[in-house]
Amino acid sequence: MGGPLEGLKVVELAVWVAGPAAGGIMADWGADVVKIEPPTGDPARQYQRMLGGDLPTNPVFELDNRSKRSIAVDLRTDAGREIAFELFERADVFVTNVRAAALKRLGIDYDAVRTRAPRLVYALITGYGVAGPDADEPAYDIGAFWSRSGMANLLSPEGGEPPFQRGGMGDHSVGMTTVAAINAALLARHRTGEGQLVSTSLLRQGAYTIGFDLNLKLMWGNQLQLGRRTSMRNPAMNHYVAGDGQRFWIIGQEAARHWAPLARAVGKPEWIDEYPYPRDRAEHAVEIIAELDRIFATKSRDEWAAVFATEPEFFWAPINTLDDLLADPQFFAGGGTVDVPDGGSTTTMLSTPADFSATTWAPRALAPRLGEHTADVLRELGRDDGEITALVDAGAVALETTPEGA
Repeated sequence: MGGPLEGLKVVELAVWVAGPAAGGIMADWGADVVKIEPPTGDPARQYQRMLGGDLPTNPVFELDNRSKRSIAVDLRTDAGREIAFELFERADVFVTNVRAAALKRLGIDYDAVRTRAPRLVYALITGYGVAGPDADEPAYDIGAFWSRSGMANLLSPEGGEPPFQRGGMGDHSVGMTTVAAINAALLARHRTGEGQLVSTSLLRQGAYTIGFDLNLKLMWGNQLQLGRRTSMRNPAMNHYVAGDGQRFWIIGQEAARHWAPLARAVGKPEWIDEYPYPRDRAEHAVEIIAELDRIFATKSRDEWAAVFATEPEFFWAPINTLDDLLADPQFFAGGGTVDVPDGGSTTTMLSTPADFSATTWAPRALAPRLGEHTADVLRELGRDDGEITALVDAGAVALETTPEGA
């Protein structure tokens, strides 16, 4: 099987991570994704140089662009723009994270495109939305998703500096939301026959990510404070360090269900009666946590894992490093990685985070080289070799090239 989106035709005009992530998920799931790139290429191709010097692969670009086809087109030319419109007319979906003002300057904004492709689902990822005073302001995820949404502030210790987010966190998150919105719009098209504009923004994605906090603020006017490990009001929802220095979280969310297993596991069954209610544990949290710190320091994390396994209602998780995760058999058993065809071999990469029992998917190829499929796609649009040569000579398209960092 080619995946649940086999047969779906997608055109992508997207850069860096957010837009390509949405296209990449659909490509993994079987869609034919034609990636329109300028002759200079998606700037994310530069990650190979930015992060790895002269290393021969580009892991960041590969994750979001495998199984796609690349066509290098100069959309500033009339001929290049016409090629884009012909692709739109044959496609089901167009996904982009180019700013709306730039799309309008190029003549491929939603109003222009729908006149020729009324069934197209036009998916626009923005930094701040499609309306408002900052709708066309530039934004990367660390600005809109992480900083402006309030997330960085919420995760900052009192009086301390805000943490840095890891690369692409907001981009990958908004990419998944975009795919969900696209598929909802495709379902609506099945009923109505009409395409539509669907939009997402990094700012709203960030706000939704901290929705627990924001809806408390909206409805109650309150803000939860960032917990301090040594004084968490629920000592059973906290992280600790074992005697070998390995850390872990105890996940005792439900007071009545999880307190007794913890008390028994650490050899303190008397705590069940001594601190029977959540308010009792909150009042004595500092001393309980200090005692748990002392107890957990007496065994390695593996030894504690064996103890925890004797209590079926004891919930916990290791605090893994990347190396720990890649050595975790559950990560692989749960489909965490995928083998991508690489000529006569395969390359192991991170998997996109969903599977389908009846329409299984598998990546088909590594990320394309810039312009690798320009000629093939143009032939599909009816251009012969002479016309392709003329387009190349006019600068409207480029055949396969290898720009710096590609």
